[in-house]
Amino acid sequence: MEMKKQLLAEFIGTYFLVFAGTGAMVIDEITHNITHVGIAMTFGLVVTALIYTFGHISGAHFNPAVTIAFWVRKDISLRSSLLYILTQCVAAIAASSTLYWLFGNIAKLGATLPSSRERQSFVLEFILTFVLMIVILGSATHGKAVKSFAGIAIGAAVGVMAMFAGPICGASMNPARSLGPALVSGATEHLWLYLAAPVLGAIAATLVYQILHD
Repeated sequence: MEMKKQLLAEFIGTYFLVFAGTGAMVIDEITHNITHVGIAMTFGLVVTALIYTFGHISGAHFNPAVTIAFWVRKDISLRSSLLYILTQCVAAIAASSTLYWLFGNIAKLGATLPSSRERQSFVLEFILTFVLMIVILGSATHGKAVKSFAGIAIGAAVGVMAMFAGPICGASMNPARSLGPALVSGATEHLWLYLAAPVLGAIAATLVYQILHD
């Protein structure tokens, strides 16, 4: 029963993360009222709200890269991590399918795409996810952290990085967030880098964090 609650929390959280964040991109394409800053703020604020809503139930991962990093830390079992990742990916696809049903294939449903070279976006996604994971570990897991502010710190990190790096690489930092729009819109040509770079960045952050706090 406990695992069912956790998976339901991960599904709802990931669904609304993708629905609100990429939905802002779709609606901005239609209305031109939200702007890039508004889109970045939407991602940051929805992450903050969801962490406070579901953090005490599932840990509020909503991100396969984060789940894999916690598995590397042995904070979650292999079975649980695989169930989390499957749930997150299904939720992201469901969210993108909802947006497609509502608006059609507008703005490729918010798919993350590099503005120029794949290598540039790969490195950016690695660095962004590295920083995000360091913030998560430092604000939500460390014994001396003020955990009541973790949601604000993590949401702010997502918003800031989306604000400055979004126009270049999409600032995904989340394989599920990229997978949903890519599969439903058909924009899969660069998907591999948004699956690989965030996972590698999150794992690297976990290993560095262990060194810092040994």
